[in-house]
Amino acid sequence: MAWIRVFSLDEATGALKAQYDAAIKRAGRIWNIVAIMSQNPQALKASMDFYGVLMHGQSPLSRGQREMLATVVSAANHCTY
Repeated sequence: MAWIRVFSLDEATGALKAQYDAAIKRAGRIWNIVAIMSQNPQALKASMDFYGVLMHGQSPLSRGQREMLATVVSAANHCTY
Protein backbone atom coordinates (compact mmCIF):
# COMPACT_ATOMS: atom_id res chain seq x y z
CA MET A 1 0.00 0.00 0.00
CA ALA A 2 1.27 3.47 -0.88
CA TRP A 3 2.04 5.93 1.87
CA ILE A 4 2.44 9.69 1.49
CA ARG A 5 3.76 11.84 4.32
CA VAL A 6 1.17 14.46 5.23
CA PHE A 7 2.17 17.61 7.08
CA SER A 8 -0.02 18.54 10.04
CA LEU A 9 -1.26 22.05 10.70
CA ASP A 10 1.33 22.36 13.48
CA GLU A 11 4.12 21.56 11.00
CA ALA A 12 2.87 23.85 8.23
CA THR A 13 4.78 27.02 7.41
CA GLY A 14 4.83 29.53 4.57
CA ALA A 15 2.72 28.67 1.53
CA LEU A 16 1.39 25.46 3.10
CA LYS A 17 0.28 27.30 6.24
CA ALA A 18 -1.53 29.83 4.04
CA GLN A 19 -3.32 27.01 2.20
CA TYR A 20 -4.24 25.25 5.43
CA ASP A 21 -5.57 28.50 6.90
CA ALA A 22 -7.66 29.04 3.75
CA ALA A 23 -8.99 25.47 4.01
CA ILE A 24 -10.04 26.02 7.61
CA LYS A 25 -11.73 29.30 6.71
CA ARG A 26 -13.50 27.67 3.75
CA ALA A 27 -14.55 24.36 5.32
CA GLY A 28 -13.90 24.60 9.05
CA ARG A 29 -11.21 21.92 8.84
CA ILE A 30 -8.48 20.43 6.68
CA TRP A 31 -10.00 17.60 4.66
CA ASN A 32 -7.82 14.64 3.63
CA ILE A 33 -7.99 15.66 -0.04
CA VAL A 34 -6.23 18.90 0.97
CA ALA A 35 -3.74 17.34 3.39
CA ILE A 36 -2.61 14.73 0.87
CA MET A 37 -1.20 17.57 -1.26
CA SER A 38 0.77 19.07 1.65
CA GLN A 39 4.08 18.02 0.08
CA ASN A 40 3.44 20.49 -2.75
CA PRO A 41 1.68 23.70 -1.62
CA GLN A 42 1.85 25.17 -5.13
CA ALA A 43 -0.07 22.18 -6.53
CA LEU A 44 -2.50 22.39 -3.59
CA LYS A 45 -3.22 26.05 -4.35
CA ALA A 46 -3.66 25.36 -8.08
CA SER A 47 -6.01 22.46 -7.29
CA MET A 48 -8.14 24.56 -4.95
CA ASP A 49 -8.23 27.46 -7.44
CA PHE A 50 -9.33 25.04 -10.17
CA TYR A 51 -12.02 23.58 -7.89
CA GLY A 52 -13.24 27.10 -7.10
CA VAL A 53 -13.63 27.95 -10.77
CA LEU A 54 -15.35 24.64 -11.55
CA MET A 55 -17.83 24.87 -8.71
CA HIS A 56 -18.35 28.63 -8.32
CA GLY A 57 -17.35 30.18 -11.67
CA GLN A 58 -19.45 30.96 -14.71
CA SER A 59 -21.05 27.84 -16.16
CA PRO A 60 -24.10 26.76 -18.12
CA LEU A 61 -24.67 24.29 -15.25
CA SER A 62 -26.23 25.34 -11.97
CA ARG A 63 -24.31 24.89 -8.74
CA GLY A 64 -26.66 22.02 -7.85
CA GLN A 65 -25.99 20.28 -11.16
CA ARG A 66 -22.24 20.61 -10.62
CA GLU A 67 -22.54 19.17 -7.10
CA MET A 68 -24.66 16.33 -8.43
CA LEU A 69 -22.08 15.50 -11.11
CA ALA A 70 -19.28 15.56 -8.53
CA THR A 71 -21.26 13.23 -6.28
CA VAL A 72 -22.03 10.76 -9.08
CA VAL A 73 -18.39 10.67 -10.21
CA SER A 74 -17.20 10.17 -6.63
CA ALA A 75 -19.69 7.34 -6.13
CA ALA A 76 -18.69 5.70 -9.42
CA ASN A 77 -15.04 5.89 -8.30
CA HIS A 78 -15.89 4.55 -4.83
CA CYS A 79 -14.50 7.77 -3.37
CA THR A 80 -15.70 8.97 0.03
CA TYR A 81 -15.10 12.62 -0.86
